[in-house]
Amino acid sequence: MSTRREFIALLGGAAAAWPIAARAQQAMPVVGVLLSGSRASSEHILRLFHQGLAEGGYGRNAAFEYRWAEDRNERFPQLAAELVQRGVNVIAAIGSPAVAAAKAATATIPIVFYIGVDPVSSGLVSSLSRPGGNLTGVTNFSLVVGPKRLELLADLLGAGKVVGVLLNPRRAPRETELKDLLQAAQAVGLRAHVLHAGAEQEFEAVFAGLTQLGADGLAISGDPFFNIRADYLGALSLKHALPTIYQTREFTTAGGLISYGSSSEEQYRLVGAYTGRVLKGEKPADLPVQEPTKIEFVINLRIAKPFR
Repeated sequence: MSTRREFIALLGGAAAAWPIAARAQQAMPVVGVLLSGSRASSEHILRLFHQGLAEGGYGRNAAFEYRWAEDRNERFPQLAAELVQRGVNVIAAIGSPAVAAAKAATATIPIVFYIGVDPVSSGLVSSLSRPGGNLTGVTNFSLVVGPKRLELLADLLGAGKVVGVLLNPRRAPRETELKDLLQAAQAVGLRAHVLHAGAEQEFEAVFAGLTQLGADGLAISGDPFFNIRADYLGALSLKHALPTIYQTREFTTAGGLISYGSSSEEQYRLVGAYTGRVLKGEKPADLPVQEPTKIEFVINLRIAKPFR
């Protein structure tokens, strides 16, 4: 009888433990991730993002809900709404359209962003040091340094040259950016022609059009869409023997002439690290927006030889 009671007691204890274990599993935090590209094109970003999470102690202690817009920014509101309905604990949003959609979808779920615009002037946060609200993250101020890239291109090519300025027509701040870039081109004596590409298959046509224009160079605006295709753009620059400047080191390594901008690798890791800190209980309102600590100026000397 004693043995039977002990068995029943043991069985009861085990049965009670099962729902506890299930609840513990369900309590694992869920991270929502909004990206503009596809699963394949985002591998580099996600690798760095997860590296940052791991450095913060959340390598395998979270579940993930990924949403890719497949280069269709109009999909972001629906994708952000899905993450809110899923009840994620935090949303990591890469790029201005993703951030805008996440902000519109929730005022309570923490959002960690990566953007190229000034988050204060764009209304995302109250200040860089004390963001307030439910958003914080990383800005590379790519739109601020964009005009500087045209100055560097002018230093190389000389005044009076024809250059292309490549923009993504699907990005919200393009009108302000275009105005700044055209003013910068005029100030340094470049004759700028604006071109657009919102899909990878349009890149070849852009470079062919530059050849027909007799363009002497190309400046590519900072954009997540271009970031994840920096290798391809660099290779096209080399193929068409066109002096081209962009913001990432990867672009120069692949065949671009000059890169001038902050390290995207460092910043994607910072997004992951901040996401981990939020999961540990820190509030976005108390986490200062991270800014670039340095600007990298990289020249592909092999490509630059004819211009020296």
